[in-house]
Order: sequence, then structure tokens, then C-alpha cells
Amino acid sequence: MSTQQHTFHYQQEFSLESGLTLPGFQLAYTTYGQLNRKRDNVIWVCHALTGNSDFTEWWSSLFGEGKLYDPEDWFIVCANTLGGCYGSTGPLSVNPNTLQPYFHSFPQLTNRDIVGAFDLLRQELGLQQVHTLIGGSLGGQQALEWALQKPDVFERLVHVASNARHSAWGIAFNESQRMAIRQDPSWANDSETAGQQGLKTARAIAMLSYRHYTSYELTQQEPGNSITDNYRAASYQVYQGEKLAGRFNAYTYWLLSKAMDSHNIGRNRGGVEKALHHLKAKTLFVGVDTDLLFPVEEQRFLHEQVPGSAFALLRSNYGHDGFLVETDQLTKAIRKFYQSETINELYYEQQTV
Repeated sequence: MSTQQHTFHYQQEFSLESGLTLPGFQLAYTTYGQLNRKRDNVIWVCHALTGNSDFTEWWSSLFGEGKLYDPEDWFIVCANTLGGCYGSTGPLSVNPNTLQPYFHSFPQLTNRDIVGAFDLLRQELGLQQVHTLIGGSLGGQQALEWALQKPDVFERLVHVASNARHSAWGIAFNESQRMAIRQDPSWANDSETAGQQGLKTARAIAMLSYRHYTSYELTQQEPGNSITDNYRAASYQVYQGEKLAGRFNAYTYWLLSKAMDSHNIGRNRGGVEKALHHLKAKTLFVGVDTDLLFPVEEQRFLHEQVPGSAFALLRSNYGHDGFLVETDQLTKAIRKFYQSETINELYYEQQTV
């Protein structure tokens, strides 16, 4: 069984949190497996900032035959985020009102806008209940926001290496990256490659927040003692910038980093703590012990604020990226989450018979 690629077209005006609108949009999305008769086997995945809808590319150890989410058992869905550049409407898309690409005129989005678009797709697919909503990093932010917007839809939430409100530290990292893009003279232009050189530097900056001192020491330290230039670590930074610029664009990077900055589940809900009172999904919060960008204190805070939630700590040398690397640990944590839930339910049934 293989993944299937689809496109959802929404042809009505779509209102944004800013008060601006989009004249419709499309979302590219991937499905894997089939709905069962009860339609209760849905797994919905939210991807990270530079991810795409094909979760088997970047979380391959979680999805597939014989893995945690086997397509023989589950119907798995993931949509490329609104504003993205992997098939969904974004800054390089043509504005139907002008018949020209949006470029810099694409309106700013928040995670609330993005999950609003996701929910229209969910309704189009006729999915009334989702067994598990899972996302990491930016995708974790979106998953939590969505679970709060639609508390009766999502039965379980697996929230990985993310937070309830983006930190000043995280915003500072993102702004430093956008400063690099702004310094690129081409950023002022309306073209597909605007800001591309700046994007390379932005990605190099981002790597310092995604990884950890230990991971660089293990993988990029020089083996000898005589070198005085052309270090591995330096070439690695250049490589990462070039790699991203080859598959992404500066507009989407700018747009989604701003969406990450705006993440605050407490906005217009009386604060974070009050907002979390509305979370109905059985929730597993997952942190990475070396995460510099979304430090584990943020996931522990969420766990403490949500009664009955579970918490798991991944141990990794890879910092924030550990949520993509330590898939064996993550699989064990999710399995334990499901199993403990079943045990608790059986115990409750036995006590009430």
C-alpha cells in the first residue's frame, strides 16, 4: 500500500485572524491507508516549518507496514500548511484577483488561520472524529490550537517538542533569520528567487537552534589538530543553507516563522491556563532533553496544566531535531500512552461492574 496525493480546493472567501481575506485556497494533502467501517481509525499529522504533507518522507519510522501507524490499521492524513510551498496556496501561487503571483502581497497567517483551513479539509473528507492528532514543533503548535478549536473532534493529542505560546527566545531566533533575509538585496523584488541568498543564512542560523552543542561535537568536530581553516562545521552550515534554498522559498519561510511567533493559545481566551481547561483530548506531551528551541520546561508546564495528561522525555544528542531522529523512543512513548489508557479503561470497567 502506498501513499496517495490529493488536492482540496476551497473556492469561497476565507477570512483570516488579521481581518484580511484570501479569495479561496487549495491544500495539497497525503493519505495513507483506508477508513474502517466505524470511521474511528483516523490519524491526522501536522508537519513542521519546512515539512511537506508526505509524512513518510520525514517521519518514516512511525508510518508504514509493521510500524506504529500501519496503513492496514489506520487512515492517516497530513496536509501541507496553508502558505506552504509543497502544493498548497502560498506566496508563489497566483492570486485569482490579479492573475499574478502573490509574492510579498500574500497576507500574514496565524496558526489559527492554518488550522481553520485544515478543518475545512477535515469536513470535506467527512471525518467527524479523529483518533489521534499528532504534530511536532510548528506542527505541534497547530495541533494544540486545533484541538482547542474543535475539542469534540479530537479524541487524543500527541504534542511533540512544542509549546502553548512561542517564547521570546524562539521569536528572537526567528527574527534573526528574517533579518538575514531582509539583508538580501533581492528580497525587495517580486520574483520566485527573492531572498534566496538570505534564506541560506537564515537556515544556518536556524540549525543552531535545531541542534545542540553535543551533536555538532559528535558530527562536525575536526579529527586532527593541525587545521586552521575550512572547518567541517563551517561547511556544514553552508551545506544546510544551500540544501534548503534548493527546495524552499524565502516568502514561505518568512510567513511560517511569523505564524510560529504568533502562536499563543491564550490569545482572546483569558490566558494560557484558562485556554487549556477547554482541552478535552487525552494528551501526551513529549519533550527532548537537549531541545534549545522548545525546551522541555515548556512541555512539562503543559503536562502540569492538563489533568490526566501523560508526559514523555526523549533523550537525544540532536537537540530539537531529536523529535525527528529518536523515533524508536517516540514510538515506545506513544505505544505506552495508548496501552496505559486501555489499562485505565479496563480498570474503570472492572470497578463499576
